[in-house]
Amino acid sequence: MNVKSLLEYSTIVALVIFLFILLFRYFAILLMAYLYINQYTYDVPLGGYYPFVSILVPVYNEEKVVLDSIKSLLGLNYPNYEIIIINDGSTDKTKQVAETMVGYQKGKYSDVKVSLLNKPNGGKAKALNAGIKLSKAEIVLCMDGDSQLSADSVKLAVRHFANREIGAVAGNVKVLNRGKLFTDLQALEYIEGLNMARSAQSFIRLVNIIPGPIGLFRKKAIEEAGYYSSDTFAEDADLTLKILANGWKIYYEPNSISFTEAPAKLQQLLKQRYRWTRGIIQSIRKHKKLMFNPSINFGDTFVLWTMFYEALIWPAMNIAANLFFIIAAIAFGFSALIFFWWAGLALLDLVTALYCIAVEKEEFRLVGYSIIYRMFFILIIDICKAMSTIEEFVGIRMTWGKLERVGAAKA
Repeated sequence: MNVKSLLEYSTIVALVIFLFILLFRYFAILLMAYLYINQYTYDVPLGGYYPFVSILVPVYNEEKVVLDSIKSLLGLNYPNYEIIIINDGSTDKTKQVAETMVGYQKGKYSDVKVSLLNKPNGGKAKALNAGIKLSKAEIVLCMDGDSQLSADSVKLAVRHFANREIGAVAGNVKVLNRGKLFTDLQALEYIEGLNMARSAQSFIRLVNIIPGPIGLFRKKAIEEAGYYSSDTFAEDADLTLKILANGWKIYYEPNSISFTEAPAKLQQLLKQRYRWTRGIIQSIRKHKKLMFNPSINFGDTFVLWTMFYEALIWPAMNIAANLFFIIAAIAFGFSALIFFWWAGLALLDLVTALYCIAVEKEEFRLVGYSIIYRMFFILIIDICKAMSTIEEFVGIRMTWGKLERVGAAKA
């Protein structure tokens, strides 16, 4: 066998291996997600359990969106809650806007107390910790200052805490400001890439990241975990891992929905994903002893290895596969290979998007984006992840940064 034939053979083998891994990953997630959704209907009954809930809203320079966020909270279909706004040293008019909402506001069932806690700027983790310590509730809901919750979000999530093994419940995050290329692609990503994965993880009660826009916690679980930490740029992932390490189970409630404003410009999107990636890697490194010692907590070990794979291994594989097949096609005349490879992946994403959008009763028009989802959007994100990983291990200093808000339409 000559060198050219060997390289051609290697190209085909590499393609088959890559596609096999991709298919195995997809269908494993799809199967567990289906099993979860299938049992969800018969899972936990509604009614009879309404513990007091503190909704914590950390805000920093959110004058454009904080009013809509608080107003959405006043209409929640839940009889027993309060709202605590934590102003983290805002330099705009956030404090003045928030003050207009302080006091008792008329909710759907009863008067809802709205409090404002002003503190010097210290970051989201410290702001949430201040709110948690102020709260007297058994359950706390942590959200972002730009998020808007659906009316039944608290009621549907809280019912799972009747199971004393549940330490936290992750909600369903949806993109609010749709209608542009990158926000629509993120809307599909949240539905197909994030929520489907959380459904699969919830089947085994091991959700790996409780999202910032909506996460409900048993206060006892947060206290045992030592509260939020400021030593990573993914405080949500870090706290999730600490809660799992203490033996708590974490569930995903698909109908507990938070609408959030997503980056509309590529630069803002990459900035967000840069921080997410470095923060997740920091969290993995912080808890790395659990990766090699499953006797401490097997669930945490499993979660860490899946996070390691998704954050470091998979992006590198995807980029390498793209480069490898393009170079092979140019060098050996496999031009048809690129088309069939792209068409196969697009078909896979199309079928997955159809399933996920049907399950969540989402906008059918988003299915069309699946044609460019993997070969365009995901590739860009994976390149950003790879660059972020390199910078993290090289030790390049980074700052928190902040997404520019424009004030999206109401949910």
